Amino acid sequence: MIELGEPRRLGVPAPEARLRFEAEQRETGGGPGRRLLVVDGEPAFELSSWCGTCPFLFRRLETARQTLSLEGVQERLTAALADPDDGGVIDAFGALLPEGEYLPLLLRVEPRLIIPGQEGDYFSGEQVATWGLDQFWGLPEYPHTPYYRTFETAVDASAHLYEFIVPMVPPTWNARERVEEYVELMGRGTVPTAVAVSTLDVCEPASGLPTDHYRHWGLTHFLLDGHHKLEAAAAAGRPVQLLSLLALGEGLAESEDRARLPALRTQLRSARATGT
Repeated sequence: MIELGEPRRLGVPAPEARLRFEAEQRETGGGPGRRLLVVDGEPAFELSSWCGTCPFLFRRLETARQTLSLEGVQERLTAALADPDDGGVIDAFGALLPEGEYLPLLLRVEPRLIIPGQEGDYFSGEQVATWGLDQFWGLPEYPHTPYYRTFETAVDASAHLYEFIVPMVPPTWNARERVEEYVELMGRGTVPTAVAVSTLDVCEPASGLPTDHYRHWGLTHFLLDGHHKLEAAAAAGRPVQLLSLLALGEGLAESEDRARLPALRTQLRSARATGT
């Protein structure tokens, strides 16, 4: 954690927002359908189920084809921000989002690129240890996208926080020359800034299951800007700054859970500094 802003009202009416959160409408009766992140009117990601006992999830859908970079702030994001409000970045990206309460978090992260099913994959590792394999498919959940892991920590004796940065499009879509430009910049000490809209989902398996039972806090940052920067940082083993706009009205978490996030990051930073 570098800086924590104050919660603020951002966004435009939902029908006008380029990115919004929706509940899929079922054709006949029943409760709400899938939780979705929608970009430019198309479902981009399926999110964790409303039930709260199902496994944590982000799953890229076939219509996820757009990034949301803004040309007007690109130069300001080439380097680190001094604070969340630096350069009007929050207001610029806030205009892409549905009207609601957001908590700005300015983070310094060291991303690791994860390929589903390979070393470090949360869905075939920690998640399977808690929920087991999908009972129908006999396989782990599959996010249909590479993603980045950055930070994790115990919340308490019965909960663990996992942090993810999820690109809107896979790294293979990135322009190679731009990735290499950022690798070079980072090699000279530059720490560029990426921007994301974020959610916190707290999921816990139903009681009685023969699993390693604990709550999983999934803090997910969906990239609005910074796809090339994140890939470069992961390739070069360098840090990048992340301006996260945590959507307080979305996600599967109580307000007291969201309020604990800054302290959890600060505790880990202090522990690393002291070597404990």
